[in-house]
Amino acid sequence: MRSNRARTRAGVSMAATLPMIAGALALGIPAAHASDSPARDTLAGTRPAWATAKADKGATADSSRVSARVYLAGKDAAGLTAYAKAVSDPSSASYGKYLSAGQAQSRFGATKAQVAAVKSWLTSAGLKVTGVTQHYVSVTGDVAAAEKAFGTQLHNYAKGTKTYRAPSRTASAPESLNGAVLTVTGLDTAPHKAGHADQLPGPGAVFKNSGPFSSYYGSNIASTLPDAYGTKIPYAVKGYTGKQLRAAYGAGSYTGKKVRVAITDAYASPTIAYDAATYAAKHGDAAYNTGQLKQVLPKKYTKTEECDASGWYGEETLDVEAVHAVAPAAQITYVGASSCYDDDLLDSLSKIVDNHLADIVSNSWGDIEANQTPDLAAAYDQVFQFGAVEGIGFYFSSGDNGDEVANTGTKQVDTPANSAWVTAVGGTSLAVGKGDKYLWETGWGTEKAVLSADGTSWTNFPGAFTSGAGGGTSRTVAEPFYQKGVVPDALAKANDAAGNRVVPDISAIADPNTGFKVGQTQTFPDGSEQYSEYRIGGTSLAAPVIAAVQALATEARGGKAIGFANPSIYAKYGSKVYHDVTDNPTGSGLAVARVDFVNGYDATDGLTTSVRSLGKDSSLSAVKGYDDVTGVGTPANGYVESYKRR
Repeated sequence: MRSNRARTRAGVSMAATLPMIAGALALGIPAAHASDSPARDTLAGTRPAWATAKADKGATADSSRVSARVYLAGKDAAGLTAYAKAVSDPSSASYGKYLSAGQAQSRFGATKAQVAAVKSWLTSAGLKVTGVTQHYVSVTGDVAAAEKAFGTQLHNYAKGTKTYRAPSRTASAPESLNGAVLTVTGLDTAPHKAGHADQLPGPGAVFKNSGPFSSYYGSNIASTLPDAYGTKIPYAVKGYTGKQLRAAYGAGSYTGKKVRVAITDAYASPTIAYDAATYAAKHGDAAYNTGQLKQVLPKKYTKTEECDASGWYGEETLDVEAVHAVAPAAQITYVGASSCYDDDLLDSLSKIVDNHLADIVSNSWGDIEANQTPDLAAAYDQVFQFGAVEGIGFYFSSGDNGDEVANTGTKQVDTPANSAWVTAVGGTSLAVGKGDKYLWETGWGTEKAVLSADGTSWTNFPGAFTSGAGGGTSRTVAEPFYQKGVVPDALAKANDAAGNRVVPDISAIADPNTGFKVGQTQTFPDGSEQYSEYRIGGTSLAAPVIAAVQALATEARGGKAIGFANPSIYAKYGSKVYHDVTDNPTGSGLAVARVDFVNGYDATDGLTTSVRSLGKDSSLSAVKGYDDVTGVGTPANGYVESYKRR
């Protein structure tokens, strides 16, 4: 499965294709082990849907190599699910009674006897154990050994224009293991590719915004350009800074003091410390204290070219600078994955949980739900559940392609934002006026039209859809308890009368046309590496902003962790602690003017002028009440303080 970073620079999608995870089962409950023979337990979801008889190209050679991970179910998977729900639900007597990482592992994790039994089974089949963690046993071996271990046959299958290996029937484990195995990954090879590098490349190519700009919404009217919606429109903002975002989302005097926020992405920017410090100094954010920004990094990196490693530097930079801008006293730990692949991203999340590195985790990456596989979904949701019982909340961006129809041809949500165990963060267009006054928000969705050749009109106004906040109804995840009674049936039951998970849960600024300014060392055309600033957006901005707001809320409640926040977020639905975002808050239509460098960094190749209409998110709509663009809304004055009362 390939995943995409949910990030947009100045209206152009920067999402790079990455392999990632699968979706979540309802409330993360692992697939039941149903016996397919007296001696075997099936491992649901291990045979991919594309491994059909029609696509079958025959058996894989016995000598071909297999690398797999056998994930451990632990000694009380049902108990983990139940406790994760109870400890996160404000109406439960167990609410907030978190466990330490050690307590969680002791109560719910795999026992030494289970690990030993799993290792013995795998080695007896001829596989070599290459690693053991609290979560899985990794193995390598030939196809013949893997087939013996997992009770299946591995065949080659056509998938599009490629051929991949996959099980011809669902894998299984010995019944004698008594359900110790959650799932196995790695038996299919889609979409893994050969080639890797151990060194990270230098900073990516420079990107800059052209002017004119507004310093706050509406400060600079494009008086010489054509009207839109019957009036002159403002130029896009140069990029909001922390002071403006803190005012918009009701930060008050809170700074996130003594609260720990983790950020996960792939790779690691070699200039992050310099860039973050420089940006803070330039924009009035508090200077970083010694040790306030830390990195937890792998020993080596892989697949750097395939994953566009330098493209991830900007992602890390955005996340770090956005969290610090909104919560300037919070402790930030960046946990980088060794590649953009599932296993490596999952390892980063596991590091946070196993070592309780933070109570709030911002994640700006994802994939489309159609690329889900239940095997990895179960593995990811198990980590999210362990996080919940420890008081750790995970925040995932909902995506940058609206309903995904323009991107994939199919209406669908993104994953892992669709997991019932994470907080999915949608996006808005934000107007902050003079004196840092909050004016309004729309759901983020952009339609673009360019200036006509004679400069007197906008060609085909309002133009075509370019990008917007991801959202909609899952096809694979059942409706979680906290959404019932809040999410309208028209959304929850859009794909199944029994009800499904709807995305997002909450939202914040994401539109790059009303975006955030970041500072990053980049490579200029002459080959020099220089610090430079640009405006950025995407739900990759919304996720760290909400994570930072949650840090403020954690401070407000005396440092007591919020944990998995969705039950609390929905319990506040309909109150004044949220801005109830709609697509046309002024009633007259909204747009901004943009002038951009054709080549992305200077005027050598000319300029292009366009109008960007706001609140036009594909088939999704931000309406009064809960909606599938902005969820329950955005934090307003009183949101941070509302956690103080619990």
